[in-house]
Amino acid sequence: MDTKKLLELFSTYRESSLSGRYIHLQHISPILDNLSSKVDIELLGASENNAPIHLIKLGNGKKKLLFWSQMHGNESTTTKAVLDFINMLTDDSNEFSKNILASCTLYIIPILSPDGAKAYTRLNYNQVDLNRDAQDKTQKESIILNNIIHKIRPDVAFNLHGQRTIFSVGETDFSATVSFLSPAGDKERTVTPCRKMAMGIITEMNLVLQKFIPNSIGRYDDGFNINCVGDTLSDIGIPTILFEAGHYAGDYDREETRAYIFYALVTAVRYISDKNLAGDGYEGYFDIPENGKCFYDIIIRDVILDKNNVDIAIQYTEELCENDIKFIPKIVKIEDLRKFYGHREIIGNKRTIYNENVTVEVLPENELLKFRLNDELFSTELRKS
Repeated sequence: MDTKKLLELFSTYRESSLSGRYIHLQHISPILDNLSSKVDIELLGASENNAPIHLIKLGNGKKKLLFWSQMHGNESTTTKAVLDFINMLTDDSNEFSKNILASCTLYIIPILSPDGAKAYTRLNYNQVDLNRDAQDKTQKESIILNNIIHKIRPDVAFNLHGQRTIFSVGETDFSATVSFLSPAGDKERTVTPCRKMAMGIITEMNLVLQKFIPNSIGRYDDGFNINCVGDTLSDIGIPTILFEAGHYAGDYDREETRAYIFYALVTAVRYISDKNLAGDGYEGYFDIPENGKCFYDIIIRDVILDKNNVDIAIQYTEELCENDIKFIPKIVKIEDLRKFYGHREIIGNKRTIYNENVTVEVLPENELLKFRLNDELFSTELRKS
């Protein structure tokens, strides 16, 4: 699919009421209310803290596709992109969407962990990681997802996540803005027919995204864990694609990444609607570099500590404060970091820092800094790039 068309679609259908990192049920409820006159919306059940979990159904085609986002409540980028995608699909004047809905039926859970989304945490209300509960199914959210999986038996499942800013494409200085995974279904990571189908779709998405963000697509580690939902689905023969929405330069609100996830969703669903899925082109999946962990949010280069040249790595922690996400910088390493990269890099020009948790000028004039070293808070606020 050509880039001009994708840019046009995103510009047209971007859900303007959603932005930033903090997305929860109250944000999407008005959108669901508006959609209820156009599509089927079913109440699947309630979360552990009694928040509703909805299923949106679109289309009437033979190919059944299941999507869920915010299984981890603090991974909101794909929820934004999914609702952009739904806006596109519900436009009756769009022939492109009509063709998709004629060949596919889409089932979408926009926020699987509404309690986690409200609290902005990876875990649910009971402090359980839902993506490690696929076998035991101890949580209401896990049971709801398992029930819908077995009820519709999807031809392809889309497990939509977000990833931290630390991830690189291989060991390079390219940030992994989007990563994909065809989860393994056994310890041997066997490339089964269902994995080949997922890999073929990922290959197509990669080809398209390379036109927008060359060298910035990664492949997530496929180490097997049967407690993960994707691995469980691969084990029972359901092709599954895990999306990881990552970091784009300066994009801590993940609005640029949101667009790339939208492009990937459109590309994948169009490919599925047009093709007989047999794993064609799956080999291209292995051309995507596996993710490395080569990034910090900030690196201050070339400062002096105990007469040694060192670098300072600073990583943001994300904290929910007054219904907004604050990015709090903390020092995580002081050592030679030549093999690592910063999303922002500052040259320290051999200025000196001292032990005993004392900080002296290490930043250029007029820079502002706030960080913790050994749990001690320093100085004034650092403006994120």
